[in-house]
Amino acid sequence: MSPHTPAEARAFVTAHTALAHVPLVPEIALHLATEITPVWQASENWLAQNGIEPPFWAFAWPGGQLLARHILDNPERVAGRRVLDFAAGCGIAAIACAQAGAASVEAAEIDPLAVTAIALNADVNGVDITATGADLVGTAPCWDLILCGDVCYESPMTQHILPWLRCCARTAEVWIADPGRAYLPRDGLAPLVIRDIPTTMELEDRVVRRTTLYRVRPAP
Repeated sequence: MSPHTPAEARAFVTAHTALAHVPLVPEIALHLATEITPVWQASENWLAQNGIEPPFWAFAWPGGQLLARHILDNPERVAGRRVLDFAAGCGIAAIACAQAGAASVEAAEIDPLAVTAIALNADVNGVDITATGADLVGTAPCWDLILCGDVCYESPMTQHILPWLRCCARTAEVWIADPGRAYLPRDGLAPLVIRDIPTTMELEDRVVRRTTLYRVRPAP
């Protein structure tokens, strides 16, 4: 049975994950896949029936980890600010912002399972996050800081979001954390932090990904 209702979605997420902590950000507990194949296959089955995205929400990707670590190490960068975690995945960066004292935190994901996972992860960490399934691309920004972790992994995705993010950067601070994905633009980015992030050969083609946090320069 595919999980159509919120209760079924919560049951799906909890059945295919376990509470875990990634070494780089031990302060945050997350519902994560302990083995890739079962959750990926289960989500692919649902994908075939309902047009749902693959389960990117079940893993703490390098970009999100770097964002979360940088925020927790530098809470003054987010304290009192309105934050959007865009394409938030498991919500690790959003949770870090809430822990660091952001005035408000919104986490956006168009995958309904990701929205459910973010809400569950916020609950287990005792923080208040608004998880939304709305496609915010093209909307007028109402945030002070927009975070994007690991969003340039496909050409259509990058072409869809980058013009909007550059426009948002006129009035908001916009960060992209990227571990060297193929479609990261070569210009318009100012590096802020570089760090080696541990990963696994199951997720990546190496055990460490050198990941850079950039500030997006505004569109002219």
